[in-house]
Amino acid sequence: MLSTLLLAAAAAPAQPDPAELRATITRLVGFGTRHTLSTTTDPKRGIGAARRWTAGRFGEFSKACGGCLTVETIGDQFTGPRAPNGVRVEDVIAIQKGTTDPDRVVIVQGHIDSRVTDVMDATSDAPGANDDGSGTALVIEAARLLSKEKFAATIVYAALSGEEQGLWGGKLLARTAKERGWNVVAVLNNDIVGNTHGVGGAHDDAYVRVFSEGIRAAATREDDLAQRANGGEDDSPSRSLAKAVKRIAQSSNGLEVIAVRRPDRFQRGGDHIPFLEVGYPAVRITEVTENYDHQHQTLRTENGKFYGDTIECVDFPYLARVTALNMAVIRELASAPPPPDKVTITGALSADTTVAWEPVPGAAGYRVRWRLADRPDWTDHKDVPASATSLFLHDVNIDHHFFGVAALAADGSESVVTFAGPAPRK
Repeated sequence: MLSTLLLAAAAAPAQPDPAELRATITRLVGFGTRHTLSTTTDPKRGIGAARRWTAGRFGEFSKACGGCLTVETIGDQFTGPRAPNGVRVEDVIAIQKGTTDPDRVVIVQGHIDSRVTDVMDATSDAPGANDDGSGTALVIEAARLLSKEKFAATIVYAALSGEEQGLWGGKLLARTAKERGWNVVAVLNNDIVGNTHGVGGAHDDAYVRVFSEGIRAAATREDDLAQRANGGEDDSPSRSLAKAVKRIAQSSNGLEVIAVRRPDRFQRGGDHIPFLEVGYPAVRITEVTENYDHQHQTLRTENGKFYGDTIECVDFPYLARVTALNMAVIRELASAPPPPDKVTITGALSADTTVAWEPVPGAAGYRVRWRLADRPDWTDHKDVPASATSLFLHDVNIDHHFFGVAALAADGSESVVTFAGPAPRK
């Protein structure tokens, strides 16, 4: 019995440490400001020092795992209303190459830059403890722990710059992914993930929000028409990714996911948006109780109320749980085979439905999922072996059910679900 318990303990995946997360955010806050237009040459202050420190942390992790991480700083010049004279934007990335399917990529990211009330103020202290020190700390902690493990797919850990000036770090990394031919199957954008006390006084540490697009930003007119005809508005690649995050949350650390069916918060945006614009599945992960007194605020006290994004506003046990959720999603998607490229259904004018798919290299099996068409989440499934490329479902009517298929690894890891559409006309 004792040996069984010891084996189980040894097999348990490593979990994030709130103390490590606190130490990382303390260090990030210590750079004074991380504004995109702040100094890049000062060794102790500004975004340049923060980026170099982050690259150093990734380098330490790589040394500890025998060089498993390739650490890079990628950059380009951007100009816009919030940088009228232009600015060089740089992202710090660490690439953990997959063992058997390295072209398939999972990205976890947060933005390292910060700001105060005046978005052009590049000199005032801008701690950015939660926006987005929390997301950056999450990425660094995930790299520290996951770099000790092996995965079939490649993982990219990214600390982005330029988010507050125009989502430029996201645009830079999305463009880099396209140029390098990465098959990006998931982008987890973590932005403002460490606070549990809302501006109205509410406290909530049980939930996290996951935002995803339905109608695809990168879709063609033909894609939109097909999605409308199939009823697949709630099953785009990004929406399927959000559903996978919700499913994994239910079986990991008990953190509940509110799957918000819009690309981002109302009339706001984040660094996942550029990935959606070029066709990659991407979601935004954000705390459920934002406190606007502690976002984009110059440090001050007015009428007895404090304004500013300081470390006291971060709930580190909660941030550790959000980090653990990200790590659970990364572990599963980087271990699972890729999802089927195309899934089709037949069965019009019949009480039965046949689901069919193209075989996925490396899949140990498939999970065929279905649900009543008035429900958002999958309710039923059947697993079939790797040799199968179709499944006949008796008395499951095609007209009031939706269908999809995921690929399974030998350890049970499941890809995101590919939504089923009509078979090509003969």
